[in-house]
Amino acid sequence: MKEETRRIRLIIRGRVQGVWYRGSAQEVARELGLTGWARNLGDGSVELVAEGESAALETLKTWCREGPPAARVHEICEEEMTPCGEPAWFEVR
Repeated sequence: MKEETRRIRLIIRGRVQGVWYRGSAQEVARELGLTGWARNLGDGSVELVAEGESAALETLKTWCREGPPAARVHEICEEEMTPCGEPAWFEVR
């Protein structure tokens, strides 16, 4: 039985720019079969929106708490969103 699709938005704060956070998140999200995107924000944080099965989203959130080796995550703010099915893959913006 297929799980219900969810969509989440995360704001990841800490040392998350210039450490290949978005590219690494893209790899993890694609491996998990998630769609969405990640982008840098002007305040030095990363915004990540992901859509897919709940278990895969929980795995991604666990990864986001650590990120790639050079990252130092201090805080993650999470928001549930309405699934919309776009984009059809996970991209870095």
